[in-house]
Amino acid sequence: MILDDAYFMKQALIEAQKAAERDEVPVGAVVVCKGRIIARSHNLTEVLNDVTAHAEMQAITAAANVLGGKYLVDCTLYVTVEPCVMCAGGIAWAQLGRLVFGAEDEKRGYQRYAPQALHPKTEVVKGVLGDECAALMKEFFAAKRR
Repeated sequence: MILDDAYFMKQALIEAQKAAERDEVPVGAVVVCKGRIIARSHNLTEVLNDVTAHAEMQAITAAANVLGGKYLVDCTLYVTVEPCVMCAGGIAWAQLGRLVFGAEDEKRGYQRYAPQALHPKTEVVKGVLGDECAALMKEFFAAKRR
């Protein structure tokens, strides 16, 4: 089995599906360090009644707990949708080595409002399984409008 960006994004998509099943906006995230998933999460804003409980923030906190430190320099965050400005700030403060996201978020993504928000050394990869990630979001919101 090849453990590449697509593999890890599929794991994030599994998390996003869990969010959808809980009636949460279907965003999923995993943190990978040295080829191993050390944290998994999905949006929990409804369950926790907390607007800051985005998948990325939950995954960063879990990964920091696993590693015993707040900096995630040697880690990659895989997230199904482009992070918002709040999450981009968290990614910057954690000094994540890489950010890989699937679908872009033209309305609320960090690239629109704060394109310089990430740590300058964070490598960004966009569009990994982007169609699948976007489809999950579109299906979720279409069902809400029915």
